[in-house]
Amino acid sequence: MKGLLKGIIICVAVLMIMNMATSSYAQDMGKKLYRGVANVVTGWIELPKNIYDTSVEDNPLSGITIGLAKGVGMTIVRTGAGVYETVTFPFPIPEGYAPVLEPEFVFKK
Repeated sequence: MKGLLKGIIICVAVLMIMNMATSSYAQDMGKKLYRGVANVVTGWIELPKNIYDTSVEDNPLSGITIGLAKGVGMTIVRTGAGVYETVTFPFPIPEGYAPVLEPEFVFKK
């Protein structure tokens, strides 16, 4: 268990260093890999985020119903996009390593 945790921490640290080493806003394979792993790891956050956002925009009942449905859908989409970008990071697909999903990360507006 400790070995797995160390491995995860090392992978995250390497990805963060790779991301800092790239130019700001440059789309390259390191950024695509970082984006893919980040979306796989944080994809589940779409669920509470969409419930909250819909509750604030409409009302709490809408948040619990419509927000829940949006959250489940976006969790699947974001995690799937993360898996796709992680697997295809060495290839410039789409053109110029552009993000598959907008916003690139769950916390961006």
